[in-house]
Amino acid sequence: MNYIAHIRESDRQIQTVEEHLLGVKELAEAYGEKLGVKHLTGLAGMLHDLGKYTVEFRDYITEAVTNPTSAPKRGSVDHSTAGGRLLYQLFHSKPPYNKSKALIAEIVGNAIISHHSYLQDFLSPDLESNYLHRVRDKQAKELDTFEMIIDQFYSHVMAEEEFQRYIDQAAAELDTFLMKQPSSHDEKKIMFLSKFIFSTLIDADRTNTRLFEENKENDPKLEHKQLFDQYYERLMNKMNSFKADTIINQLRADMSNQCDQFAQKPSGIYTLSIPTGGGKTLASLRYALKHASLYQKKRIIYVVPYTTIIEQNAKEIRSVLMDDYNILEHHSNVIHDSEKDDEGLDGVMNMSQKLKHAKDNWDAPIILTTMVQFLNVFYAKGNRNTRRLHNLSESIIIFDEVQKVPISCVSLFNDALNFLHAYGKSSMILCTATQPALDFVEHRLEIEPDQEIISNVDTVIESFKRVEIVDRATNETFNNNELIDFIDTTMKKCRSILVILNTKSVVKNLYKKLQEKNMGIAIYHLSTSMCAAHRHIILDKVRNDLKKGQPVICVSTQLIEAGVDISFDCVIRSLAGLDSIAQAAGRCNRHGEKDTGHVYVIDHEEENLSRLKEIKQGKQIAKTILLDLKRDKELHGGHILSRQAMEFYFKRYYTAFESSLDYSISTLEKTMVELLTETKHNYSYHKAFYQKEGKQLPLFLANSYKTAANHFEVIPDYTTSVIVPYGEGKQIIAELNGKGTIEELSRLLKTAQQFTINIYQHELQHLSQQDGIVSYLDGHIFVLKEGAYSEEYGLNLENDSLMELNIF
Repeated sequence: MNYIAHIRESDRQIQTVEEHLLGVKELAEAYGEKLGVKHLTGLAGMLHDLGKYTVEFRDYITEAVTNPTSAPKRGSVDHSTAGGRLLYQLFHSKPPYNKSKALIAEIVGNAIISHHSYLQDFLSPDLESNYLHRVRDKQAKELDTFEMIIDQFYSHVMAEEEFQRYIDQAAAELDTFLMKQPSSHDEKKIMFLSKFIFSTLIDADRTNTRLFEENKENDPKLEHKQLFDQYYERLMNKMNSFKADTIINQLRADMSNQCDQFAQKPSGIYTLSIPTGGGKTLASLRYALKHASLYQKKRIIYVVPYTTIIEQNAKEIRSVLMDDYNILEHHSNVIHDSEKDDEGLDGVMNMSQKLKHAKDNWDAPIILTTMVQFLNVFYAKGNRNTRRLHNLSESIIIFDEVQKVPISCVSLFNDALNFLHAYGKSSMILCTATQPALDFVEHRLEIEPDQEIISNVDTVIESFKRVEIVDRATNETFNNNELIDFIDTTMKKCRSILVILNTKSVVKNLYKKLQEKNMGIAIYHLSTSMCAAHRHIILDKVRNDLKKGQPVICVSTQLIEAGVDISFDCVIRSLAGLDSIAQAAGRCNRHGEKDTGHVYVIDHEEENLSRLKEIKQGKQIAKTILLDLKRDKELHGGHILSRQAMEFYFKRYYTAFESSLDYSISTLEKTMVELLTETKHNYSYHKAFYQKEGKQLPLFLANSYKTAANHFEVIPDYTTSVIVPYGEGKQIIAELNGKGTIEELSRLLKTAQQFTINIYQHELQHLSQQDGIVSYLDGHIFVLKEGAYSEEYGLNLENDSLMELNIF
């Protein structure tokens, strides 16, 4: 009897259960090899769909394919519990336990039972164990059904004796993994290992299913070293064409050379403190390409705070490497993961399943993504995020403008980097002119002792000084009417002004007032309410006017501050954190067009920062430093943008938010760090569980993975990605509305990144009420109607109060 895993849509060919389990095992082993845990990941692969060895599932999938117009019988056929139950019964049902094998039952078993949803809680804050409910308490309809499943596994997938040897190898891997760092870190190590194994299983399962559906043996193998060597040669040809004809260009060339030399050092966590305008994108790329070739890395990943930096960096990198295909821009998740368990749909290739299996696993050689997406990989709900985690290993990850790590995520960020360094064979570069004190906090970043790539940083910073910071914030405040008068006066002394304010509503209001004034000058507006392609066109217009020497006023939120290669005669910056002021200064006299540019720091009285606590706190500390310098010019290194001033600023900043660094969850009176690394030896947990159950928790682990993920949002007010009808976006929407193969959907979703915006839930509800938004592909993709997107402002909502700041 053939037991069925999948039936191909095109020709009704069958993939048997053993074919699928062995295929997923092989892929998962290859992914696990990166951490030296191939048997742990392979074990998850070969057991994940064990429950498909039933007549019930075979009849279910046959009916679903034979009668596609009539829904299959109600209720899913549970095929993910069996593998987890087998491990639990073998190694955890009766004491005494072999601790290593009992831990395997918990770690690998949880990945197996969760592969259609998300990792379950071993013990939730309300003292429930979803894991135990599945592997111990949830009974099969008949006992002999489970026994038959196991017989099929031993007969067709792996003989019992061989399976036991495989388990022994997995246990040895686990012991080696845990011994690599002190035992005091065991819960944290196990948490990351669990997520890594889960990631390999999700990717292996979806990749094997996709290949079967596309009737392919495997994906083409990429020769990474050959490709990176080719890229390096192209980069060097570009670098050699630059003329070191000025002091600035000589410094840029010298810093680039230092990156090249530093690439020979072993992988680690390093800082690259190149001043704004110092050519850090190409310098860091030079390090990455050489280090990747020398140390057999598989990919280079740029992680940035703003999508605008993705656009800027991607354009610069593509122009040098002359390759579009192998460079992935990942702005946001265009597809929305269902929070429901989709086990009942498995095996039936409907549109939801095509979207699920679309290639979206970050396996490209060069990836550009945001800090939001990076943190989501480790901590957010939805297995589409976690699927990418294993591809962060054996990588070079460049964190551009790393000072923008959200304050609530500092500990989580540091822990993720420490794991990737200690276990993932990855090299991390913290790239910014304003290095944050990430090694100052309790859950510190384990930066290398000689971490800085650039020598004589203070000298380099002084050499790149091209602006004067003018303090207009400590003695007066501005409203938009007063600011317009100040802009009008300043325009008599310069031809271009960039105004950066802290909230979208004030930016939009200022822009409207400037237009009404009819100054006879080109006035531009930028915000994250516009899709990437839209912003790119506006920035090109601004650059064209600047190049021609025409008068220009550009009003923007802080999205323009980092990674946008643009230079104005003058910048007006609303008071914010020191790092924001430094980044704003980088848009003034960027290339030394004149002796000195001016950056005016003002205090804008109309900005409502009550919901923007990080900006509000940064503003207060920056004002303190300005007042200090007003009293004594020798303090803080004698300059507001000195390295000493930055160190003072970030230590004050992190101290002010000390209670928030571990991602506090007020409703649970716990933090994410606690939920993810909880131990059963916690006295309060132990006592409460004993009082409830009358016995101890019969597990080694007590982590609350699912609860933590359900509460995690990098942006506090959850946002949804929507595709907008702008430019090529209209064609993408038209194509998505039709039927397509997995390969075609993968291509469209990649292109759609340039034509998406993120909107808040209250904005989504408002648009729904106004009939301004529609869902496609069974509700997995949202699209704006044409009336809901403006050529001038982007997202078109009537109420300005909805135009709140979206800084990520």
